[in-house]
Amino acid sequence: MNEFEAGRPVVLRGGTVLPMDGRRVLAGTDVLVSGDRIAAVGPGLAAPAGAAEIDASGGIVMPGMIDTHRHMWQTALRGYGADWTLTQYFVWFYLEHGKLFRPEDVHAGNTLAAIEALDAGVTTVVDWSHGLRTPDHADAAADALQAVPGRYVLAYGNIQQPPAEWTTAPEFRDFVRRRITGNDLLGFQLAFDVLGDPSFPEGPAFEVARDLGVPVTTHAGVWGATGDDGIRQMYEHGFMTPGTIYVHAASLSADSYHRIAATGGSISVSTESEQSAGQGYPPTWAVRAHGIPVSLSMDTSVWWSGDLFSAMRATLGADRSREHLEAHAKGETVTHCALRADQVVDWATRGGARAIGRDDLGTIEPGKKADLVLIKNDASPVSFPLLHPFGHVAFQAQRGDVHTVLVDGRVVKHRHRLLGIDLAAARAQADRTVEYLRSTMGEEAWEKGMNPDIPATKILDNPYTYTDFRSDSTHRL
Repeated sequence: MNEFEAGRPVVLRGGTVLPMDGRRVLAGTDVLVSGDRIAAVGPGLAAPAGAAEIDASGGIVMPGMIDTHRHMWQTALRGYGADWTLTQYFVWFYLEHGKLFRPEDVHAGNTLAAIEALDAGVTTVVDWSHGLRTPDHADAAADALQAVPGRYVLAYGNIQQPPAEWTTAPEFRDFVRRRITGNDLLGFQLAFDVLGDPSFPEGPAFEVARDLGVPVTTHAGVWGATGDDGIRQMYEHGFMTPGTIYVHAASLSADSYHRIAATGGSISVSTESEQSAGQGYPPTWAVRAHGIPVSLSMDTSVWWSGDLFSAMRATLGADRSREHLEAHAKGETVTHCALRADQVVDWATRGGARAIGRDDLGTIEPGKKADLVLIKNDASPVSFPLLHPFGHVAFQAQRGDVHTVLVDGRVVKHRHRLLGIDLAAARAQADRTVEYLRSTMGEEAWEKGMNPDIPATKILDNPYTYTDFRSDSTHRL
């Protein structure tokens, strides 16, 4: 009998459970899964006959993590843009080479991204899919997501056309009719940006979202691209809704944060991205002051890691370093950190669930969907002692410590190995995409794209003169 055959109950025994309903930690606790739901949480649970048992002792059981902004279609180019700025990203994808991607290349990126998300305990991903130039590209994206056993939200976008054009095209409506059918594992959003043009050309796209009854996700507060004017236009036209996700929001004024807070929106912070690419300083220090809900995201594997452990760690570091820097500028000392480990774990789980409007995800409670992660690695010295579980998740754990993952009650990873995943096929797809792009661009353009020019630097003039002590007669041995 298959250890985790469909319909077989599963019980995780004796773990340290983070229910994410506050700061509670439940030691020595079982979690029983029946069907697609959490059936019970507590010590020494009686399990149905034939239930599969997973030893969670010495490990942490937490809700599946939720990434609210990932350009999955770009994943076949993992690490290619490690030395880019946001400007170079825009030039490469928006102006020069993004239009080269075929439907099969979108499929390859989405497949690989979906697999790596599950491997890292990210059970839900918002696929910010702005490479959907044709219906065939959109079908390829959806096909890939539905072939990998995770939970996804397809955020439909097209960077090669104004949003008012592609959202009102008959072929877009046909795609929605054919593919967005209420499948619990495939949600839907519209993904486009508001550039601040006084004529507000994005208005018709918002009308389409309203007509379809789906949320909008938008890159807001991106230095040099989107800013306060776009937020003001959305507000004045009545398009700021509780379901709207503002990605980055790193270079906005207090007025824009007030508008977001007042209309119930949330902010998806991609700290690794904001720190490196140049959207603005990661904004959690400002967002917290306005009481705006936060979720976390990793943006794109063209640059950064595809897991939320890195996102949590980077977010804590950025927020705390800003707090210290501002205190030092005033001659003060921070004696207690304002942002705590449990808060970033909340943002990576319950915060993501709130952002995508899923109150059945993000916590471990009876009746909630069984999207669960067991962090346990008996072969690692970093797995013990387990003293501060939230701190362990945020600062100690890595994707290699993800022992078991369940999505919708289905075990998709166990004992550190993905189940039912054809990794060789995903590798072959990605290899074909890389080979195609490299040959189409030509070797010179391929190499130049990956290795942008290094700006000239100048070493500051030094007013001091250094003497090698070995040549100084006063220091002879």
